[in-house]
Amino acid sequence: MDLTQGTPEVKNARAKKMMLWFGMISIAMMFAGLTSAYVVSKSRPDWVSAIDIPMAFVFSTIAIVLSSFTFYFAKKSIENNNRSAASISLFVTLALGLLFVFLQFKGFSEIIDAGFYFTGSESTITTSFLYAIVFSHLVHVFGGLVVLLVVIYNHYKEKYKPGQTLGIELGAMFWHFLDFLWVYLILFFYFFR
Repeated sequence: MDLTQGTPEVKNARAKKMMLWFGMISIAMMFAGLTSAYVVSKSRPDWVSAIDIPMAFVFSTIAIVLSSFTFYFAKKSIENNNRSAASISLFVTLALGLLFVFLQFKGFSEIIDAGFYFTGSESTITTSFLYAIVFSHLVHVFGGLVVLLVVIYNHYKEKYKPGQTLGIELGAMFWHFLDFLWVYLILFFYFFR
Protein backbone atom coordinates (compact mmCIF):
# COMPACT_ATOMS: atom_id res chain seq x y z
CA MET A 1 0.00 0.00 0.00
CA ASP A 2 1.36 3.40 -0.95
CA LEU A 3 1.11 5.70 2.07
CA THR A 4 1.10 8.78 -0.13
CA GLN A 5 -2.14 7.78 -1.85
CA GLY A 6 -5.62 8.82 -0.83
CA THR A 7 -7.62 11.93 -0.15
CA PRO A 8 -6.23 14.59 2.19
CA GLU A 9 -8.63 13.34 4.87
CA VAL A 10 -7.35 9.75 4.55
CA LYS A 11 -3.71 10.92 4.66
CA ASN A 12 -4.48 13.13 7.67
CA ALA A 13 -6.13 10.24 9.53
CA ARG A 14 -3.22 7.93 8.70
CA ALA A 15 -0.70 10.53 9.95
CA LYS A 16 -2.58 11.09 13.21
CA LYS A 17 -2.84 7.37 13.89
CA MET A 18 0.87 6.93 13.16
CA MET A 19 1.76 9.76 15.56
CA LEU A 20 -0.40 8.19 18.25
CA TRP A 21 1.34 4.85 17.70
CA PHE A 22 4.74 6.54 18.08
CA GLY A 23 3.58 8.14 21.32
CA MET A 24 2.19 4.90 22.73
CA ILE A 25 5.35 2.99 21.79
CA SER A 26 7.43 5.66 23.55
CA ILE A 27 5.29 5.34 26.68
CA ALA A 28 5.55 1.54 26.53
CA MET A 29 9.34 1.81 26.27
CA MET A 30 9.41 4.05 29.34
CA PHE A 31 7.45 1.49 31.35
CA ALA A 32 9.61 -1.34 29.98
CA GLY A 33 12.62 0.55 31.31
CA LEU A 34 11.01 1.16 34.71
CA THR A 35 9.90 -2.44 35.13
CA SER A 36 13.31 -3.70 33.96
CA ALA A 37 14.99 -1.53 36.58
CA TYR A 38 12.53 -2.91 39.15
CA VAL A 39 13.53 -6.50 38.25
CA VAL A 40 17.25 -5.68 38.40
CA SER A 41 16.83 -3.93 41.76
CA LYS A 42 15.18 -6.99 43.31
CA SER A 43 18.67 -8.39 43.98
CA ARG A 44 19.45 -5.55 46.40
CA PRO A 45 19.77 -6.57 50.05
CA ASP A 46 17.33 -3.85 51.15
CA TRP A 47 14.56 -5.04 48.80
CA VAL A 48 11.19 -5.52 50.54
CA SER A 49 9.08 -8.33 49.08
CA ALA A 50 6.37 -8.38 51.76
CA ILE A 51 4.20 -5.73 50.07
CA ASP A 52 0.84 -7.17 49.06
CA ILE A 53 -1.10 -5.71 46.17
CA PRO A 54 -3.91 -3.64 47.70
CA MET A 55 -7.45 -4.77 46.89
CA ALA A 56 -8.12 -1.23 45.67
CA PHE A 57 -5.64 -1.90 42.83
CA VAL A 58 -7.52 -5.08 41.94
CA PHE A 59 -10.83 -3.21 41.87
CA SER A 60 -9.25 -0.39 39.85
CA THR A 61 -8.16 -3.01 37.32
CA ILE A 62 -11.75 -4.16 36.96
CA ALA A 63 -12.88 -0.54 36.54
CA ILE A 64 -10.38 0.26 33.79
CA VAL A 65 -11.05 -2.99 31.90
CA LEU A 66 -14.79 -2.28 32.00
CA SER A 67 -14.10 1.28 30.80
CA SER A 68 -12.41 -0.09 27.69
CA PHE A 69 -15.56 -2.02 26.87
CA THR A 70 -17.76 1.04 27.37
CA PHE A 71 -15.45 3.16 25.19
CA TYR A 72 -15.65 0.45 22.51
CA PHE A 73 -19.47 0.49 22.76
CA ALA A 74 -19.45 4.29 22.44
CA LYS A 75 -17.44 4.05 19.21
CA LYS A 76 -19.72 1.31 17.85
CA SER A 77 -22.78 3.37 18.78
CA ILE A 78 -21.44 6.34 16.79
CA GLU A 79 -20.79 4.05 13.82
CA ASN A 80 -24.40 2.82 14.09
CA ASN A 81 -25.68 6.40 14.40
CA ASN A 82 -27.02 5.78 17.92
CA ARG A 83 -26.06 9.05 19.61
CA SER A 84 -27.92 8.41 22.87
CA ALA A 85 -26.19 5.04 23.41
CA ALA A 86 -22.86 6.70 22.60
CA SER A 87 -23.54 9.43 25.17
CA ILE A 88 -24.35 6.90 27.87
CA SER A 89 -21.30 4.81 27.04
CA LEU A 90 -18.99 7.83 27.07
CA PHE A 91 -20.25 9.01 30.46
CA VAL A 92 -19.98 5.50 31.91
CA THR A 93 -16.40 5.40 30.57
CA LEU A 94 -15.69 8.73 32.27
CA ALA A 95 -17.19 7.50 35.55
CA LEU A 96 -15.13 4.30 35.41
CA GLY A 97 -11.99 6.31 34.62
CA LEU A 98 -12.60 8.54 37.63
CA LEU A 99 -13.30 5.46 39.76
CA PHE A 100 -9.96 4.04 38.59
CA VAL A 101 -8.15 7.20 39.76
CA PHE A 102 -9.97 7.18 43.11
CA LEU A 103 -9.11 3.51 43.66
CA GLN A 104 -5.46 4.14 42.78
CA PHE A 105 -5.22 6.73 45.55
CA LYS A 106 -7.06 4.36 47.89
CA GLY A 107 -4.52 1.66 47.01
CA PHE A 108 -1.65 4.02 47.86
CA SER A 109 -3.39 4.77 51.15
CA GLU A 110 -3.63 1.03 51.91
CA ILE A 111 0.10 0.63 51.25
CA ILE A 112 0.91 3.52 53.59
CA ASP A 113 -1.48 2.13 56.24
CA ALA A 114 0.45 -1.16 56.04
CA GLY A 115 3.59 0.76 57.03
CA PHE A 116 5.24 1.12 53.63
CA TYR A 117 6.12 4.73 52.81
CA PHE A 118 7.04 6.16 49.44
CA THR A 119 9.32 8.98 50.58
CA GLY A 120 11.32 9.99 53.59
CA SER A 121 13.54 8.04 55.95
CA GLU A 122 11.02 5.20 56.26
CA SER A 123 10.77 4.61 52.51
CA THR A 124 12.45 1.74 50.70
CA ILE A 125 13.70 1.26 47.17
CA THR A 126 10.75 -1.11 46.66
CA THR A 127 8.10 1.42 47.61
CA SER A 128 9.87 4.15 45.65
CA PHE A 129 9.76 1.98 42.52
CA LEU A 130 6.12 1.08 43.11
CA TYR A 131 5.25 4.74 43.58
CA ALA A 132 7.20 5.87 40.50
CA ILE A 133 5.70 3.24 38.21
CA VAL A 134 2.08 3.51 39.37
CA PHE A 135 2.21 7.31 39.60
CA SER A 136 3.65 7.49 36.07
CA HIS A 137 0.71 5.43 34.82
CA LEU A 138 -1.70 7.63 36.76
CA VAL A 139 -0.28 10.74 35.04
CA HIS A 140 -1.00 9.11 31.68
CA VAL A 141 -4.53 8.22 32.86
CA PHE A 142 -5.10 11.90 33.67
CA GLY A 143 -4.08 12.59 30.08
CA GLY A 144 -6.52 9.89 28.97
CA LEU A 145 -9.29 11.55 30.98
CA VAL A 146 -8.57 14.86 29.25
CA VAL A 147 -8.75 13.04 25.89
CA LEU A 148 -12.04 11.47 26.98
CA LEU A 149 -13.46 14.87 27.95
CA VAL A 150 -12.47 16.21 24.51
CA VAL A 151 -14.19 13.22 22.88
CA ILE A 152 -17.33 13.86 24.94
CA TYR A 153 -17.26 17.56 24.03
CA ASN A 154 -16.83 16.76 20.33
CA HIS A 155 -19.60 14.16 20.56
CA TYR A 156 -21.98 16.82 21.85
CA LYS A 157 -20.85 19.16 19.10
CA GLU A 158 -21.88 16.32 16.72
CA LYS A 159 -18.43 16.03 15.16
CA TYR A 160 -18.67 12.23 15.04
CA LYS A 161 -20.93 10.48 12.56
CA PRO A 162 -20.87 7.14 10.78
CA GLY A 163 -17.81 7.30 8.54
CA GLN A 164 -16.42 10.30 10.44
CA THR A 165 -15.06 8.82 13.68
CA LEU A 166 -11.34 9.69 13.68
CA GLY A 167 -11.37 11.59 16.98
CA ILE A 168 -13.22 8.89 18.89
CA GLU A 169 -11.03 6.21 17.26
CA LEU A 170 -7.85 7.97 18.42
CA GLY A 171 -9.29 8.49 21.89
CA ALA A 172 -10.33 4.85 22.13
CA MET A 173 -6.92 3.65 20.92
CA PHE A 174 -5.16 5.63 23.65
CA TRP A 175 -7.66 4.54 26.31
CA HIS A 176 -7.30 0.86 25.37
CA PHE A 177 -3.53 1.30 25.48
CA LEU A 178 -3.75 2.69 29.02
CA ASP A 179 -5.96 -0.25 29.96
CA PHE A 180 -3.49 -2.77 28.50
CA LEU A 181 -0.60 -0.98 30.22
CA TRP A 182 -2.29 -1.14 33.63
CA VAL A 183 -3.13 -4.84 33.23
CA TYR A 184 0.53 -5.43 32.35
CA LEU A 185 1.66 -3.48 35.45
CA ILE A 186 -0.71 -5.20 37.89
CA LEU A 187 0.33 -8.63 36.58
CA PHE A 188 3.97 -7.55 36.74
CA PHE A 189 3.64 -6.50 40.38
CA TYR A 190 1.78 -9.69 41.21
CA PHE A 191 4.38 -12.03 39.69
CA PHE A 192 7.54 -10.02 40.46
CA ARG A 193 7.24 -9.16 44.14
